[in-house]
Amino acid sequence: MKRHDDTPTRPMGSHPAGTVGVAYDRGWNADMRAALGCAGLLLGLLLCVDWAAGTLTWWRGALWGVLALLLLLVLFPVRVSAGAGWLAARRLLVTRRVRTDRLTAVRPLDGVAQRLVLRDSLGNRVEIDPEVLIRNPNLWYLLDEGARVSEAAGTLLCGTTALHRLARRLDHETALGVFRTSGME
Repeated sequence: MKRHDDTPTRPMGSHPAGTVGVAYDRGWNADMRAALGCAGLLLGLLLCVDWAAGTLTWWRGALWGVLALLLLLVLFPVRVSAGAGWLAARRLLVTRRVRTDRLTAVRPLDGVAQRLVLRDSLGNRVEIDPEVLIRNPNLWYLLDEGARVSEAAGTLLCGTTALHRLARRLDHETALGVFRTSGME
């Protein structure tokens, strides 16, 4: 059954040549388990402390459950996926998708949590954590492939420097991983 917030699995229009597979964030399951663990741990601790103090009632237990649920909603990870010509970020109820072969802007947002904001010529906007791209080379490859098409077509007007900087960082992290694996660190 299709829900109203689901997006089609294939974007409309032409796709760039190359890989047609879909790549997903491989660390999403671990992030989701960590969010569930934190919320469950908070709930368990609050219930235990309240029970040990002898003040646990049904309404206080419900309050602690709501508090744990709010923590879960705050910690809920974004699921990033990419295919030939598109990148999507699925939050709890909403999926946002951009056409990477029609990018117009790529902007890094620095702060406590770094973000990469992608905009396409259709007016779509996606905000992702750059660490997701570093941890998942397949996602980076599909984004980079589409961004190169955008850059060659002249639609990517703002953000080529940010993408090249991210590419250098990814190459550096990959080289360090190879050196660690081979023992040449």
